[in-house]
Amino acid sequence: MRRTVHRGRLTLVFVVVTALMLTLLGRLWYLQIVTGPSYVRAATESRVRSVVLPPVRGPILDVRGRPLVANETKPQVSVDYMALIHQPDGGRDVLTRLARALGRPYQEIADRARLCAGGVPRPCWPGSPYQPIVVADGVSVRTALWIAERQDEFPGVSTALRPVRTYPLGSAAAHVLGYLQPPSPDDPEGGPELIGRDGLEAQYDRELAGRTGLRQVAVDSTGTVTGLIREEAAVAGDTLVTSIDARIQEVAERALARAVTAARKRGEPADSGAAVVLEAKTGRVTAIADYPTYDPGVWTGGISQHDYEDLPLVSAAVQGQWPPGSTWKVTSTAAAAKAGYSLRASYDCPGGYTIGGRVFHNFESAELGRMDMHRALVVSCDTIFYRFAEKMWQRDGGLKPVKHPKDPMQKMAAEFGFGTPTGVDLPHEASGRVPDRAWKKANWERTKTDSCRRAKTGYPEMSDRKRAAYLKALASDNCRSGGVWWAGDAANFSIGQGDVLVTPLQLARGYAALANGGTVFSPRIGKRVVRPDGTVVRTITPPVVGKIDASRTTLRFIRDSLADVPRAGTAAGAFEGYSFKRLPVAGKTGTAEAYGRQDTSWFASFGPVKKPKYVVVVVVSQGGTGATTAAPAAREIWEGIAALTHDAKKHGKKSTKHDKDGRGARAASLPPVAFSEPGGTR
Repeated sequence: MRRTVHRGRLTLVFVVVTALMLTLLGRLWYLQIVTGPSYVRAATESRVRSVVLPPVRGPILDVRGRPLVANETKPQVSVDYMALIHQPDGGRDVLTRLARALGRPYQEIADRARLCAGGVPRPCWPGSPYQPIVVADGVSVRTALWIAERQDEFPGVSTALRPVRTYPLGSAAAHVLGYLQPPSPDDPEGGPELIGRDGLEAQYDRELAGRTGLRQVAVDSTGTVTGLIREEAAVAGDTLVTSIDARIQEVAERALARAVTAARKRGEPADSGAAVVLEAKTGRVTAIADYPTYDPGVWTGGISQHDYEDLPLVSAAVQGQWPPGSTWKVTSTAAAAKAGYSLRASYDCPGGYTIGGRVFHNFESAELGRMDMHRALVVSCDTIFYRFAEKMWQRDGGLKPVKHPKDPMQKMAAEFGFGTPTGVDLPHEASGRVPDRAWKKANWERTKTDSCRRAKTGYPEMSDRKRAAYLKALASDNCRSGGVWWAGDAANFSIGQGDVLVTPLQLARGYAALANGGTVFSPRIGKRVVRPDGTVVRTITPPVVGKIDASRTTLRFIRDSLADVPRAGTAAGAFEGYSFKRLPVAGKTGTAEAYGRQDTSWFASFGPVKKPKYVVVVVVSQGGTGATTAAPAAREIWEGIAALTHDAKKHGKKSTKHDKDGRGARAASLPPVAFSEPGGTR
């Protein structure tokens, strides 16, 4: 019995030992055979470090090769965020010594070294924590070398010569050019240190960025580099050649800024504006000026939250939307001609025209007598267009519209390119608005609940009781019948008032189509992408996206009519003394009214009249009448273009003579506003 018990215990011990041995052998097999390769990789990776080599970003040039955005090599100081946070004090001592060495406040360096997150104001680092964080730009070479030689005092700190974006034109074309920012932490690792966030920098980021390089080095257990494993050099980015002419760009910037200043001196708020210059026959952009603007160099080295919030980052030319006022009448004239109204017939232009018991006025209620459509465009008669609009509205059934209304004015406006983005090679473009019956009904469905509530409660929070009463009456009307397309809506539409919205770039494109005979382009700023070795990667051509369905006779009639506007029409005062012989210009003023705001000032133009080369559009929000603010600015731009053209021809003739003599080279040649009351526009 005792022997049997001992034998049972020995068997149990044997089983347990055997089970343990099998478990150990199984674990050993799993570690060596199944997961062995992953441990080998981990061991290898612990001895290899990869360093991303940033490429030199490609420059952006104007049409004549002048740099709009260039690179300048400057010493930069960066910190390794991960290395800092693993230090006992989170890197505070290192950053304190670094700030002292750079001669800058500690808080400035510490703020730039922190990661952006909810509630963290700028400056902060919006990129990956595994990328070097630049905390100081433009450091002297002596300071950079001093820091680099003392790595024991500055662990996690590095210095390097890096290309920094520079802007030779200063604030000119800032919104067009855009800016760079670090990629977000969600972007793939190993990408560029900076990516385009707006403007051409964003639109052509892939071409400009180049390709990052990679350096793999071996390190020991202390992190000391022991050798180079492999290196793949970075590839520089391509050059973007644009159709921007820096000389005309600077002329437009000055003219726009002076127009805003002059308007303010007259007591107008003049809060924003834009100037656009297009090539009429190609759709290429020659200049886009925005007001207010800013120096894009502010992005270099980080920016404070306060400064960031003050930056005017919205492009008035591409994203700003206003009623176009009487500049819109070119589309209404074309629509009237297509609808069967004679452009050469005589029409009465009274001071007011009654529609549905409401009087719609001319500008300042002027009684202008009888005239044909040529004269109507020159003096900007509104009441003739009101009559056309009402008749067309009635043809479509009035308050009981036919099943498929013709909407001739809306359709013609769409053919000019209004109501849709132009497709320009810039991000965040606004679409404008061409309202019709369907739009108004849909808008009413979205807003009727609030309108009906306001019809009862009014606007007690408003201190301006007159405006509050007006808005309450408007809300009451909208609550009852806000979805109905009234004859008054059609009248406002005909003169570019009411709910019509356009961007300056859209208006410039529409006038380019008028000037070139009806071809609607999608504008382009980029012209060529060129490799660093000079070979052309691709040529960028503005695509044709539409054709105005109007006869050549109609378009020629409108162009000829607009030629008299600066000579003897609403813009005659602004163009007094202008040399039409040197560069004849045609154009149209626009004064868009809006309740609660000052008038928006417009001038849309093209020239030379017979063979249009350029289109110039200027707008100043709350700038007064088109004749007093926008037209003088446009004149200044045309005078600048004329001077440049004259100089190019003059130098061209001299160079030709020198070429014949073999002593010279040929010179380069100039290659959201509230509902508006019907008061009339000009």
